[in-house]
Amino acid sequence: MTIRPSAAIRQNYNEIAEFCKRTGEPVYLTKNGEGDLVVMDIEAFHRREKMLTLQRELLAAEADRLAGAPGYTVEEVAGMMRRAIREAGND
Repeated sequence: MTIRPSAAIRQNYNEIAEFCKRTGEPVYLTKNGEGDLVVMDIEAFHRREKMLTLQRELLAAEADRLAGAPGYTVEEVAGMMRRAIREAGND
């Protein structure tokens, strides 16, 4: 974990930006010794958001399954995917 004082963003923006892009890791900024902001590369942020969205969707699907929602067999899903691919090819 990289922690820097908030003044570092003004003084070393390029260095911090390069570090975030190169490592994919966030930099934690402090103000008066307390956590204040987190700076991260935009691509890393988008990956994180996609991961969190997928995690929410998987948790919702699992909750539905545990609540007794109907599911599909592997064969049924494979058939649905084949139909969707055929339909997409006809557009």
